[in-house]
Amino acid sequence: MTMIAAQMYTVREFTKTPEDITKSIQKVKDIGYDAMQVSGFGPIDPNELRKIADDIGVEICATHTGFDRMREETQAVIDEHHILGCKYPAIGGLPQSYREDGEAGYKQFAQEASEVGRKFAEAGLTFGYHNHNFEFQKFGNRTALEIILEESDPKAVQLEIDVYWIQAGGADPAAWIKKANGRIDLIHVKDMAIEGREQRFAEVGEGNMNWEAILEAGRESGTRWYIVEQDRCYDRDPFDSLKISFNNLKGMGLS
Repeated sequence: MTMIAAQMYTVREFTKTPEDITKSIQKVKDIGYDAMQVSGFGPIDPNELRKIADDIGVEICATHTGFDRMREETQAVIDEHHILGCKYPAIGGLPQSYREDGEAGYKQFAQEASEVGRKFAEAGLTFGYHNHNFEFQKFGNRTALEIILEESDPKAVQLEIDVYWIQAGGADPAAWIKKANGRIDLIHVKDMAIEGREQRFAEVGEGNMNWEAILEAGRESGTRWYIVEQDRCYDRDPFDSLKISFNNLKGMGLS
Protein backbone atom coordinates (compact mmCIF):
# COMPACT_ATOMS: atom_id res chain seq x y z
CA MET A 1 0.00 0.00 0.00
CA THR A 2 1.28 3.45 -0.89
CA MET A 3 0.63 6.52 1.22
CA ILE A 4 0.99 10.28 0.85
CA ALA A 5 2.93 12.19 3.51
CA ALA A 6 3.83 15.84 4.05
CA GLN A 7 7.48 16.81 4.29
CA MET A 8 7.31 19.36 7.10
CA TYR A 9 10.39 21.18 5.78
CA THR A 10 7.88 22.81 3.42
CA VAL A 11 6.36 24.68 6.40
CA ARG A 12 9.61 25.14 8.35
CA GLU A 13 8.84 28.81 9.08
CA PHE A 14 5.88 27.59 11.15
CA THR A 15 7.59 24.87 13.21
CA LYS A 16 10.04 26.74 15.43
CA THR A 17 8.38 26.07 18.82
CA PRO A 18 6.40 23.11 20.22
CA GLU A 19 3.24 25.23 20.06
CA ASP A 20 3.87 26.11 16.42
CA ILE A 21 4.69 22.48 15.63
CA THR A 22 1.36 21.38 17.13
CA LYS A 23 -0.60 23.94 15.09
CA SER A 24 1.24 23.03 11.88
CA ILE A 25 0.72 19.28 12.29
CA GLN A 26 -2.98 19.94 12.88
CA LYS A 27 -3.18 22.07 9.72
CA VAL A 28 -1.50 19.30 7.72
CA LYS A 29 -3.95 16.77 9.17
CA ASP A 30 -6.87 19.03 8.25
CA ILE A 31 -5.65 19.06 4.63
CA GLY A 32 -5.90 15.27 4.61
CA TYR A 33 -2.38 14.07 5.34
CA ASP A 34 -2.20 11.16 7.77
CA ALA A 35 1.60 11.08 7.85
CA MET A 36 4.56 13.44 7.86
CA GLN A 37 8.32 13.56 7.56
CA VAL A 38 9.95 15.49 10.40
CA SER A 39 12.41 18.08 9.10
CA GLY A 40 13.12 21.71 9.91
CA PHE A 41 11.61 21.60 13.42
CA GLY A 42 12.83 23.75 16.27
CA PRO A 43 13.92 22.02 19.50
CA ILE A 44 11.35 19.53 20.81
CA ASP A 45 11.64 16.40 22.94
CA PRO A 46 10.94 13.21 20.95
CA ASN A 47 8.43 12.03 23.57
CA GLU A 48 6.50 15.30 23.31
CA LEU A 49 6.55 15.15 19.51
CA ARG A 50 5.25 11.58 19.52
CA LYS A 51 2.41 12.55 21.85
CA ILE A 52 1.46 15.52 19.67
CA ALA A 53 1.47 13.36 16.54
CA ASP A 54 -0.53 10.59 18.21
CA ASP A 55 -3.10 13.01 19.64
CA ILE A 56 -3.66 14.58 16.21
CA GLY A 57 -3.52 11.24 14.40
CA VAL A 58 -0.51 11.77 12.14
CA GLU A 59 2.11 9.05 11.66
CA ILE A 60 5.79 10.02 11.62
CA CYS A 61 6.88 8.05 8.58
CA ALA A 62 10.39 9.49 8.19
CA THR A 63 12.84 12.11 9.41
CA HIS A 64 15.73 14.09 8.06
CA THR A 65 18.63 13.58 10.43
CA GLY A 66 22.18 14.86 10.01
CA PHE A 67 24.69 12.24 8.90
CA ASP A 68 27.22 13.35 11.52
CA ARG A 69 24.69 12.50 14.25
CA MET A 70 23.84 9.20 12.61
CA ARG A 71 27.51 8.23 12.53
CA GLU A 72 28.63 9.60 15.90
CA GLU A 73 25.47 9.17 18.00
CA THR A 74 24.04 6.09 16.30
CA GLN A 75 22.33 4.58 19.34
CA ALA A 76 20.76 7.90 20.35
CA VAL A 77 19.33 8.29 16.84
CA ILE A 78 17.98 4.73 16.97
CA ASP A 79 16.39 5.37 20.37
CA GLU A 80 14.76 8.60 19.16
CA HIS A 81 13.26 6.88 16.13
CA HIS A 82 11.87 4.09 18.30
CA ILE A 83 10.23 6.75 20.48
CA LEU A 84 8.79 8.42 17.38
CA GLY A 85 7.58 5.09 15.97
CA CYS A 86 9.50 5.99 12.82
CA LYS A 87 11.28 3.44 10.62
CA TYR A 88 13.01 5.74 8.15
CA PRO A 89 15.82 8.08 9.22
CA ALA A 90 17.18 9.79 6.10
CA ILE A 91 19.83 12.41 5.55
CA GLY A 92 18.63 15.61 3.94
CA GLY A 93 21.85 16.19 2.05
CA LEU A 94 25.43 14.98 1.72
CA PRO A 95 27.88 16.79 4.02
CA GLN A 96 30.18 19.15 2.10
CA SER A 97 33.33 17.37 3.27
CA TYR A 98 32.53 14.29 1.16
CA ARG A 99 31.73 16.41 -1.89
CA GLU A 100 35.07 18.20 -1.66
CA ASP A 101 36.93 14.90 -2.11
CA GLY A 102 35.22 14.11 -5.40
CA GLU A 103 34.94 10.45 -6.42
CA ALA A 104 36.91 9.26 -3.38
CA GLY A 105 34.56 11.18 -1.09
CA TYR A 106 31.46 9.57 -2.56
CA LYS A 107 33.03 6.12 -2.23
CA GLN A 108 33.97 6.85 1.38
CA PHE A 109 30.45 8.02 2.11
CA ALA A 110 28.96 4.86 0.57
CA GLN A 111 31.11 2.75 2.91
CA GLU A 112 30.34 4.82 6.02
CA ALA A 113 26.62 4.99 5.22
CA SER A 114 26.61 1.21 4.87
CA GLU A 115 28.17 0.84 8.33
CA VAL A 116 25.55 3.11 9.87
CA GLY A 117 22.78 1.51 7.81
CA ARG A 118 23.67 -1.97 9.04
CA LYS A 119 23.36 -0.81 12.66
CA PHE A 120 20.01 0.78 11.80
CA ALA A 121 18.84 -2.41 10.10
CA GLU A 122 19.65 -4.46 13.21
CA ALA A 123 17.38 -2.10 15.13
CA GLY A 124 14.54 -2.32 12.59
CA LEU A 125 15.28 1.00 10.87
CA THR A 126 16.12 1.84 7.25
CA PHE A 127 18.77 4.39 6.23
CA GLY A 128 17.72 6.75 3.43
CA TYR A 129 19.81 9.02 1.18
CA HIS A 130 18.11 12.14 -0.19
CA ASN A 131 19.65 13.51 -3.39
CA HIS A 132 19.94 16.94 -4.93
CA ASN A 133 21.27 17.75 -8.41
CA PHE A 134 24.99 17.88 -7.63
CA GLU A 135 25.11 14.07 -7.47
CA PHE A 136 24.86 14.05 -11.26
CA GLN A 137 28.41 15.27 -11.67
CA LYS A 138 30.25 12.52 -13.53
CA PHE A 139 33.42 10.78 -12.45
CA GLY A 140 34.54 8.69 -15.39
CA ASN A 141 31.44 6.91 -16.68
CA ARG A 142 29.48 7.11 -13.41
CA THR A 143 27.57 9.88 -11.73
CA ALA A 144 28.10 10.46 -8.02
CA LEU A 145 24.63 9.05 -7.29
CA GLU A 146 25.51 5.88 -9.21
CA ILE A 147 28.64 5.56 -7.06
CA ILE A 148 26.56 5.85 -3.88
CA LEU A 149 23.98 3.35 -5.12
CA GLU A 150 26.47 0.82 -6.47
CA GLU A 151 29.10 0.98 -3.71
CA SER A 152 26.75 0.98 -0.70
CA ASP A 153 25.28 -2.13 0.91
CA PRO A 154 21.91 -2.75 -0.79
CA LYS A 155 20.58 -4.28 2.42
CA ALA A 156 21.59 -1.26 4.50
CA VAL A 157 21.18 1.86 2.31
CA GLN A 158 18.14 3.04 0.39
CA LEU A 159 17.64 6.11 -1.76
CA GLU A 160 15.05 8.74 -0.92
CA ILE A 161 14.76 9.92 -4.52
CA ASP A 162 13.78 13.57 -4.93
CA VAL A 163 12.24 13.66 -8.38
CA TYR A 164 12.65 17.43 -8.86
CA TRP A 165 16.39 17.31 -8.18
CA ILE A 166 16.80 14.28 -10.44
CA GLN A 167 15.17 16.29 -13.23
CA ALA A 168 17.29 19.34 -12.38
CA GLY A 169 20.40 17.16 -12.64
CA GLY A 170 19.52 16.32 -16.24
CA ALA A 171 18.35 12.78 -15.53
CA ASP A 172 15.04 10.88 -15.78
CA PRO A 173 13.24 10.50 -12.42
CA ALA A 174 11.25 7.44 -13.52
CA ALA A 175 14.39 5.71 -14.78
CA TRP A 176 16.15 6.40 -11.49
CA ILE A 177 13.25 5.05 -9.45
CA LYS A 178 13.46 1.85 -11.50
CA LYS A 179 17.24 1.78 -11.07
CA ALA A 180 16.72 1.81 -7.29
CA ASN A 181 14.11 -0.99 -7.43
CA GLY A 182 13.72 -2.56 -4.01
CA ARG A 183 15.73 0.26 -2.39
CA ILE A 184 13.21 3.08 -2.75
CA ASP A 185 10.57 2.94 -0.03
CA LEU A 186 10.48 6.76 0.04
CA ILE A 187 10.12 9.26 -2.82
CA HIS A 188 10.09 13.05 -2.47
CA VAL A 189 7.55 14.50 -4.88
CA LYS A 190 7.50 18.07 -6.12
CA ASP A 191 7.05 19.50 -9.59
CA MET A 192 9.18 21.67 -11.85
CA ALA A 193 7.73 24.67 -13.66
CA ILE A 194 9.50 27.06 -16.00
CA GLU A 195 9.28 30.85 -15.81
CA GLY A 196 11.24 32.45 -18.61
CA ARG A 197 14.43 30.41 -18.54
CA GLU A 198 14.28 29.70 -14.81
CA GLN A 199 13.41 26.38 -13.20
CA ARG A 200 10.97 26.86 -10.33
CA PHE A 201 9.52 24.59 -7.66
CA ALA A 202 5.84 23.88 -8.20
CA GLU A 203 3.03 21.91 -6.63
CA VAL A 204 2.69 18.34 -7.88
CA GLY A 205 0.71 18.36 -11.12
CA GLU A 206 1.19 22.09 -11.70
CA GLY A 207 4.48 21.85 -13.57
CA ASN A 208 5.91 19.85 -16.46
CA MET A 209 7.10 16.56 -14.95
CA ASN A 210 5.89 13.18 -16.19
CA TRP A 211 3.82 12.01 -13.23
CA GLU A 212 2.31 9.04 -15.04
CA ALA A 213 5.78 7.60 -15.60
CA ILE A 214 7.02 8.55 -12.11
CA LEU A 215 4.10 6.93 -10.30
CA GLU A 216 4.21 3.83 -12.48
CA ALA A 217 7.92 3.46 -11.74
CA GLY A 218 7.15 3.80 -8.04
CA ARG A 219 4.57 1.04 -8.25
CA GLU A 220 7.04 -1.23 -10.07
CA SER A 221 9.82 -0.50 -7.58
CA GLY A 222 7.89 -1.04 -4.36
CA THR A 223 7.68 2.54 -3.15
CA ARG A 224 5.67 2.88 0.08
CA TRP A 225 5.64 6.62 0.75
CA TYR A 226 5.19 9.60 -1.58
CA ILE A 227 6.37 12.53 0.51
CA VAL A 228 5.25 15.97 -0.71
CA GLU A 229 7.94 18.61 -0.38
CA GLN A 230 8.26 22.10 -1.84
CA ASP A 231 11.50 23.92 -1.06
CA ARG A 232 10.02 27.31 -1.98
CA CYS A 233 6.39 28.27 -2.47
CA TYR A 234 7.19 31.81 -3.69
CA ASP A 235 4.08 33.99 -3.15
CA ARG A 236 1.78 31.16 -2.03
CA ASP A 237 1.08 30.02 1.52
CA PRO A 238 3.06 26.76 1.90
CA PHE A 239 0.06 25.03 3.49
CA ASP A 240 -1.94 25.91 0.36
CA SER A 241 0.87 24.39 -1.73
CA LEU A 242 0.71 21.19 0.32
CA LYS A 243 -3.05 21.09 -0.23
CA ILE A 244 -2.79 21.51 -4.01
CA SER A 245 -0.19 18.75 -4.24
CA PHE A 246 -2.26 16.45 -2.00
CA ASN A 247 -5.42 16.91 -4.02
CA ASN A 248 -3.58 16.43 -7.33
CA LEU A 249 -1.91 13.23 -6.11
CA LYS A 250 -5.27 11.88 -4.97
CA GLY A 251 -6.58 12.72 -8.42
CA MET A 252 -3.75 10.62 -9.85
CA GLY A 253 -4.97 7.64 -7.85
CA LEU A 254 -2.81 7.74 -4.70
CA SER A 255 -4.35 7.35 -1.25
